[in-house]
Amino acid sequence: MRKPVSGPGDETSANAYRPLLFSIAYGMTGSVGDAEDIVQDAFLGLTKAQQAGTVIADRKAYLTTAVTRLGIDHLRSARVRRETYVGEWLPEPVVAPAGAAPGPAEHAELADSLSMAFLVLLESLSPVERAVFVLREVFGYAYPDVARVTGKTEVNCRQIFARARQRVAAGGCGRHGAPPPARRAHGEELARRFFDAAAGGDLDALLGMLAPDVVLHGDGGGKVQAIAKPATDAQRVARLLIAGLRRVSLLGVSYRPAWVNGGPGVVMHDAEGRVASVVGLDIAPDGVIQAIHSIANPDKLTHLGPVSDVALLPQK
Repeated sequence: MRKPVSGPGDETSANAYRPLLFSIAYGMTGSVGDAEDIVQDAFLGLTKAQQAGTVIADRKAYLTTAVTRLGIDHLRSARVRRETYVGEWLPEPVVAPAGAAPGPAEHAELADSLSMAFLVLLESLSPVERAVFVLREVFGYAYPDVARVTGKTEVNCRQIFARARQRVAAGGCGRHGAPPPARRAHGEELARRFFDAAAGGDLDALLGMLAPDVVLHGDGGGKVQAIAKPATDAQRVARLLIAGLRRVSLLGVSYRPAWVNGGPGVVMHDAEGRVASVVGLDIAPDGVIQAIHSIANPDKLTHLGPVSDVALLPQK
């Protein structure tokens, strides 16, 4: 009978991979809750394999493979739900306080790697394409490793990656790396001025911070009022923002600066301190706001704490 390979330090050693594993799972699914479940399932599989006496020489490789394949299975089962989703689908936000390190320890490896806009573009890829693209483009895995993890040949992975990269590039968004401190400070200051201008109804100030082709995205999931489809044109976006901030302020909602998926933004709280929504800003290289992503679907905010019910729509 083979002896399990686990030892006193094995669990601690394997747990060191959790931030990376969460990052891969989140890049695959765009969901904090699903990513955490996938990582937990991968660790459960590792434990069961070791208890059965399976020799696992490389725990990192084992767990990375398990997380990626579980992510592929999850995306295949979730595709139908995404097709029937009410309104625009946006990822669950990864949030850190403004001025703080990018995300809690579990999420730190991810927080400055995948922007909201990038994650939305990944939705156009098939599950296997997304796995190959995330491993190669975001985490820098070599093709032999990508092939091993996904169960494809190296030649096939190169072809899949080329197709995926072409599709993502056509969407006009690349990977966002961690911004240098000066740029991050500028982004936080821009966000502060931006939301203050929206709350104060200062249309001219808003227009001065928005790109002419800015896009406003909203995700209410059919449970909270949100725009039905992305809004374009700086004038329209600015007026929608002013009206939206005015409406939520009447409900006692206030906002606090935050760092959202590697970019500046805010978390909105109701009068009782419950999370009402998260808004992230994508800033173009020339310093203007290129896109705004507002996530108000309460199902996508539960990982941030108690969720507000002040803006819930009546359900049929």
